[in-house]
Amino acid sequence: MIEAPRALLTTLFQAAVAAADPYDAIRRHLPARPKGRTVLVAAGKAASQMAAAFERAWDGPLSGLAVARHGPVAACRQTRILQAAHPVPDRSGLLAAAALMNHVQGLTEDDLVVALISGGGSALLPAPPIGFTLADEIALNKALLASGAPISAMNRVRKHFSRIKGGRLAALAAPARVVTLVVSDVPGDNPAFVASGPTVPDETTARDALDVIEAYRLPLSAAVIEAIRMAEAPKPDDAAFARNRVEVIASARVSLSAAAHAARRAGVTPLILSDAIEGEAREVGRVHAALAREFAEQGTGPAQPAVLLSGGETTVTLGSDGEGRGGRNAEFLLAAAIDLDRVERIVALAADTDGIDGSETNAGAFCDGGTAGRIRAAGGDPSALLSRHDAWSAFSLSQDLFVSGPTGTNVNDFRAFLIG
Repeated sequence: MIEAPRALLTTLFQAAVAAADPYDAIRRHLPARPKGRTVLVAAGKAASQMAAAFERAWDGPLSGLAVARHGPVAACRQTRILQAAHPVPDRSGLLAAAALMNHVQGLTEDDLVVALISGGGSALLPAPPIGFTLADEIALNKALLASGAPISAMNRVRKHFSRIKGGRLAALAAPARVVTLVVSDVPGDNPAFVASGPTVPDETTARDALDVIEAYRLPLSAAVIEAIRMAEAPKPDDAAFARNRVEVIASARVSLSAAAHAARRAGVTPLILSDAIEGEAREVGRVHAALAREFAEQGTGPAQPAVLLSGGETTVTLGSDGEGRGGRNAEFLLAAAIDLDRVERIVALAADTDGIDGSETNAGAFCDGGTAGRIRAAGGDPSALLSRHDAWSAFSLSQDLFVSGPTGTNVNDFRAFLIG
């Protein structure tokens, strides 16, 4: 029997986050010093931490500019930190994207651009095509966020309605060499989809973006759709990218392996289900709950005590039934908590590895067989709260919120179901 299950789950989360530590990852992938200038650009939820880590590891002068989310940031000596909104873009992001594009222009082939990219950069770098406004990009992002589309599909659309995404930032830096170091938050770890790939060219086309718009019935204006139809991002065989290099330096796969190692040290059998699970958050939550319940009640599966681990990025489709508070991890876990009501010997944690689930201050939440009952005892209806996408309120009532604070990295969702 595990004496302190929540403490153990917290330890596993911390092990996963530590495995994605920006300094260690960057230090292992440092490029050679150039003949000319070193220009640093960073964008994403982990931008300031990655920039600070690079400054610490780099032996030489540099000129840096990073765009991070509003909130606490890491202190940098040679890098200016700009902040913008996430998940819906704001005017600060518009100005920051323009500054970033200006920062890489006028370079020579002897210069080096180091791009530090992490999840969240798509929203932090709004740069709509000429003739369009910030309001157009906000409307596009809101439509995508409400659609339930996976992140790869959303970013196919975003990179075709932008002057900075889809490799365009790297094209602006030519003829300088660009080395991109990526902390991946996307299932499959395709760097072209992390932050919509501002320095990574991609083979998707405008037709691919239009297919997403049609498949998810995105309510976009005719002008926006036509702009996407006429857009083509630079392709990998473009001469501007010939000397560039792209490295994924941290990912969910590595972090889940670290959590599994920590579980073994604690005498718990780990089973990694997948590091790339996508789908509707509440449905994925129910599937995880069903697996955990089967193992707990039937004694099947790995030797107990055991922990089921998974990563990836689920989605939440908002409908006419209202929009509450909470992110995809809380919604995932509230659905699981309802299905695990009164089930013993299972304790679960679902959290975002960047420390922020959605737009709230919690990383995620815990649940066990008593969570749904505690919500009801505090005056809430778990099913009604789930229907309203108000999982934060549900876990606030049951006092099951998990708060880690910003972690300085982002390798997407972390889920752990401890059995026995």
